[in-house]
Formats: sequence, structure tokens, C-alpha cells
Amino acid sequence: MITQKGQSIEDKSMEIIENEIGSHPYSKDEWPIVRRVIHSTADFDFARQNMIVFHKNAISSGINVLKNGCNIIVDVNGVIGGLNKENLKDFGNKAICNISEPKIVEEAKKLNKTRAQTSMRIAASEMNGGVVVIGNAPTALVEVIQMIRENVTHPALVIGIPVGFVCAVESKDELQTIDTPYITNKGRKGGSPCASAIVNALFKLLKEKSKG
Repeated sequence: MITQKGQSIEDKSMEIIENEIGSHPYSKDEWPIVRRVIHSTADFDFARQNMIVFHKNAISSGINVLKNGCNIIVDVNGVIGGLNKENLKDFGNKAICNISEPKIVEEAKKLNKTRAQTSMRIAASEMNGGVVVIGNAPTALVEVIQMIRENVTHPALVIGIPVGFVCAVESKDELQTIDTPYITNKGRKGGSPCASAIVNALFKLLKEKSKG
């Protein structure tokens, strides 16, 4: 639980972001998500030139399934580390990361795939109706997109914001070609803190909307 001192620091940070950004192209529901990403990275580029891209149904779909306790499947443990655990407890969500499982290592070697790819494929059934969160591994995002196209899995939302130089941009561009709701970004930037921030912001929106 955030302390009073911690809350005052967060509030001040959000005020600084608001003042420095000023006008922006995001909607009322999109902006708190973008602002949370900026807060987690201190990178104001995320607010410019529509850098974060939202499928038209992304926020509503994400909120609806999080409210009902859906699974949250992530590519790396760093994403779980950044999630607000009180939110998971409040709504009964399970955060799942298989990348360090011994069976994943063996299967990845056998298939000549990355562990991130293999960990996504093995979680196909757990993704159904859930939220997939990719913050680190572009190969994991590519695998999820392929699984969706194969009708192997049907997540309610894909948050694909991997960081990197190899396939990161391409995987995020490809995500924008599918019908499944998604939140992603343009360019090489991204990372686990961004991915966690988006989930936390969705939970905050959910709580605000639940109050009426």
C-alpha cells in the first residue's frame, strides 16, 4: 500500500507531467495510461506524436476482463515485479510468467525457439479471455500474434510494448494489423516498466469507473 508521503510524491510527479506536456492527442481514458508510462520512465516522448497506440476497444476490453479476475500472462518476471499487487488481490487476477520454468528451457532448445516464444505458446489456454503483457521480448509478441492468427488462443487484450533493436518495431507494427484489442507503441522504446504501468493504469481506471 502506498504511504501518504509516497502518494504526495506521486501526485507531484503527475502535476509536473501535466504541466510539461500541456495539450496532447489522447482521449480522456487514454491519457491516464500514457501519463502512467511517462511517470514510470521519465520519458516524455511517449506523449508525443501518438507514440502509444490504442485499438478502439482496448481500454473497455481490458477493464471488463480485469474486473472479472482474468489471467495476466507476461513475458518476463520484471513485468510482474512492477504490478500493483493490491489490484491483483482486489480482483482475483493471477499473474503468470513461465519463462524460467525448466520445461520451457528444454522445449525451447528442442524447437530452436527463444524461451519467451515457448513460454507464450505453452500458456495458450490460460490466455483465453485474459490480458497478455509483453514488455521485454519481441519474439514473445510475434508468437502471440501468430497464435491468435492460428486461432490457438483468444486473449481479450494484448499489451505489446517490447523494447529493443531486433524485431521490436516490426512486432509492434504487426500487432496493429490484428483484430484483437491491443495497446502498443511506435519505435524501439518500451520495456517492462512501461508494460506494468499500463496494467496498473487500467486497474486505476477500473476502480474509478466502479465508483460511478
